[in-house]
Amino acid sequence: MCCLSLGLLFLGPRVGIVLYWLFPVGRSQFNYAFQSLIWPILGVIFVPWTTVMWTLFSGKNGIAGFDWVWVGLGLVIDIVTYTGGFSKRKTIPGYPNAAP
Repeated sequence: MCCLSLGLLFLGPRVGIVLYWLFPVGRSQFNYAFQSLIWPILGVIFVPWTTVMWTLFSGKNGIAGFDWVWVGLGLVIDIVTYTGGFSKRKTIPGYPNAAP
């Protein structure tokens, strides 16, 4: 169950971004959110939840007001995703310096 949850957490936003981009509405939202192709690609690779929030909450006028809370929440989820795996690495049998 834990591996399934971590797998969905890791693949979920990336697959969602690709599926959202395939639809015309999603593609126009990406055009509002990003002016070049490099930022969404880097976002999907390194901070997928932040990229999802940035894409969903940015409009023609950009991100303003309470929208920053959602973008910050996406960043927090990305940080928790990466640090959760790092902190549990010593509990894996066979990992160097693992607990007996």
